[in-house]
Amino acid sequence: MSFFSNCPPERCPGRIAGNPLGGLCDKVCIQVKKVFDACMKQAQEENVTVTLQSQTPENPATPLTFVSARSVGTEAQVTSLQVDGLEGRDNLSRVQVTYSIPVEVIYTDANGVEGKGLATISLSQDVILCVPQPSIIPYSVEAIVSVVSPEGTYVSGSTFTVTFCTTTILKVVMPVELLIPSYGYATIPPCQEYTEEVCSGFFELPLYPDV
Repeated sequence: MSFFSNCPPERCPGRIAGNPLGGLCDKVCIQVKKVFDACMKQAQEENVTVTLQSQTPENPATPLTFVSARSVGTEAQVTSLQVDGLEGRDNLSRVQVTYSIPVEVIYTDANGVEGKGLATISLSQDVILCVPQPSIIPYSVEAIVSVVSPEGTYVSGSTFTVTFCTTTILKVVMPVELLIPSYGYATIPPCQEYTEEVCSGFFELPLYPDV
């Protein structure tokens, strides 16, 4: 039996003629990434060593002066993951994860020329999350990260010591197929063209002033 035919009519009032709900109980199978659990942590990471792997323009005159730094994109690469179940706590596990974050550093060189360089920093988290039971389709742990830095010190060569303000969201996810009720396909309205109405303010004035 297919998923489309396994719902009896009495469970789908939208199929009954004259029901104001319309097609509310039409069944739709969608492919999504289900989030089983997630948590967010904000922290200040101090004295992080950042070594630039590429610089624009090349070969800047040293010493360099730090201006700012921030992450490039939002998804970090998980490089190490360890999950250990907690005894007596259903589906809860200790999740230890290390992830790499690409960052862009802005600086000025000894001649006052602004430059930038790319680097990668590594952060770790040790948290408790709800992890699903073993299944054919495996789950994964994702790290969504945003880091900014208003403060840093030049060390030597292309290396800085930086203080980062970090926001990290850890998610336990799995690609799944979900059966959901649906109102049917969305109706897409036509686009409204932008026009600059130079006379709109004038035309909105009253014909005669108020007495």
